Amino acid sequence: MLTTDEISALKKDALEIRALTIDMIGFLGKGHIGGSMSIVEALAILYRTHMRIDPKKPQKPDRDRLVLSKGHAGPALYSALAYHGYFPQEWLHTLNVGGTNLPSHADMNRTPGIDMTAGSLGQGLSAAVGIALANQIDERDYRTYCIIGDGESNEGQIWEAAQSAPQFKLSNLIAFTDYNKMQLDGWMTDIMNVEDLNAKWLAFGWFVQRVDGHDFQQLDLAIRRAQAEQCRPSMIIMDTVKGKGAAIAEGNPANHSMNYDSAAAQEMIDALRAKEAM
Repeated sequence: MLTTDEISALKKDALEIRALTIDMIGFLGKGHIGGSMSIVEALAILYRTHMRIDPKKPQKPDRDRLVLSKGHAGPALYSALAYHGYFPQEWLHTLNVGGTNLPSHADMNRTPGIDMTAGSLGQGLSAAVGIALANQIDERDYRTYCIIGDGESNEGQIWEAAQSAPQFKLSNLIAFTDYNKMQLDGWMTDIMNVEDLNAKWLAFGWFVQRVDGHDFQQLDLAIRRAQAEQCRPSMIIMDTVKGKGAAIAEGNPANHSMNYDSAAAQEMIDALRAKEAM
């Protein structure tokens, strides 16, 4: 169970990661705000509490790995990395401009702290399975974490990877589904419904938990249970709100990618800080 001080620290992390992400996208003028906002708590607790990492040594061989399969949420990951000191926060204002180290979708060859390049949806879980299998073969004890999207779960490759991981008993693989109920063009139920996610992942042989993806106590308990699993990979299904904390985006079906400027970003950040201060 997290202490009051630990929760306070995590809430501060989440607030700052959200603010940095909102500002970064506003400085550029457009970007993937919706799916970035919904994974902030997961990133905050992984980077502060659970992942074995060293920002000063981003290529440290025995580090835990994170694969962001839903690569369009790269801005949130960049903010988390900058916040934890992987690179200067000034880099955030170079998002997706010529010569940047922060392209729209994460690139392991350009950005310190990125463990796997993202791009075409559906591929990241396969990469995470491969990394976890290599670690198992080499008898290394570090873990691989992977975040996939619910819209991405319409991809057949997700389910090929889902079938493979239990076959190899990859208990060192902990995946998350960002279940914000939306995808690029609207609500999941209107486009391609993925429910019952719990039953699907259980049927594929995974250890499955479902939590409020914005609740640190629930996330912490689920991650600890997954870490204790010895025989199979884990899937933590996170019920989240797409656009969480960004006033123009939260709950808006058109929030996959939005246009707004720095002035609008500052308004959202001010409102976010005021709400958190209440």
